[in-house]
Amino acid sequence: MIPIRLVILALLLYVGWRVLRGRLPKKRAGATSKGETTPQDVLVEDPVCHVLIPKHQALRLRQGEKTYYFCSERCCDQFAGKPEQQGEV
Repeated sequence: MIPIRLVILALLLYVGWRVLRGRLPKKRAGATSKGETTPQDVLVEDPVCHVLIPKHQALRLRQGEKTYYFCSERCCDQFAGKPEQQGEV
């Protein structure tokens, strides 16, 4: 009689746990199955045309201690003071 009660009690605890788990808030966006978060991409502003671009896609120019991010080579060249080449498409 006691083993049957223990099995029923264990079954009720398991069902209760599943019900509570189903009502808990879902994982945050960007969270992995191990509870770690994935890095979120940061938007940076191009100093020439002021376009916001993802940091991992931006062209970088380092001057001294400062790093500048650009949307294109044209903006990077314009910022660096390089003359634009004619005939490029």
